[in-house]
Amino acid sequence: MDTKDIMIRLTGRQINKDSGIDDDQIEFVTEAKAYKKGDTTYVVYEEGEMSGLKNVKTTLRIGDDGEIRMKRFGHDVMMDTVMEFKKGKRFNSIYQTPYGSFEMEVLTNKVVNDIEPENLTGSLFIDYDISLKGLSESRSMLNIELFEQPGGAAEAAPQTAC
Repeated sequence: MDTKDIMIRLTGRQINKDSGIDDDQIEFVTEAKAYKKGDTTYVVYEEGEMSGLKNVKTTLRIGDDGEIRMKRFGHDVMMDTVMEFKKGKRFNSIYQTPYGSFEMEVLTNKVVNDIEPENLTGSLFIDYDISLKGLSESRSMLNIELFEQPGGAAEAAPQTAC
C-alpha cells in the first residue's frame, strides 16, 4: 500500500430548505494523503480553521461501489462523527460536537466519482439533504478535488463540472 502526498480542495454549499437560498459556502485547500486498499480509495487530511473544525482529522473511504464514508475525529476537541453517502440511501447517526451530540439523518441525492484510481487525482461531488434533529434541515453540496502537490505532475487543480 503506497501512500501518495496530494492536495485536496473542498468546496461546500448549504442551501436553506425553506427559502432555497445559500446559507453558507466554504472552500479550503490543504495537504492530504491518499492510498488504495483493494477496491477502495482512502484520503486522509486535517481540517482547518476555515472549515470550523481545527484539529479534526477526516478520512474519506471511497468505494468502487459508489459509497463514500466520511469519518471525522477530533484530537483536541470532542468530535467523532461518521457520514455515509450512497445515492438514494438514508444514513442515521449521531453528530458529536464540542457543544453536544445531535441525531443526524443524511439522504444522498447524487454522487459523482471522477477519481482516477491509478494516480489518485480527480473529483468527487456529493449532493445530500441533512437533518440535525431539533436544529436544522438543509441541502448540502460538497465538491472535493484531489490534485498533485505544486511541483508534481499537475501544476494546477483540475476544473470540475457537476
